[in-house]
Amino acid sequence: MKIPGLTFSWKRALGVTQMKQQIARSSGIPTSRAGLERKIGKAIIKSILGK
Repeated sequence: MKIPGLTFSWKRALGVTQMKQQIARSSGIPTSRAGLERKIGKAIIKSILGK
């Protein structure tokens, strides 16, 4: 019988998640796909509009 809302993540247990967060914060480059796409899209729009 499972407890609702309780899951196990091996990445979180080994510290992978925290390491990725620290890299993203220090470098300013997001590690998630959505974050990376958002950052690239913003840079492209900025270069086109010249703001």
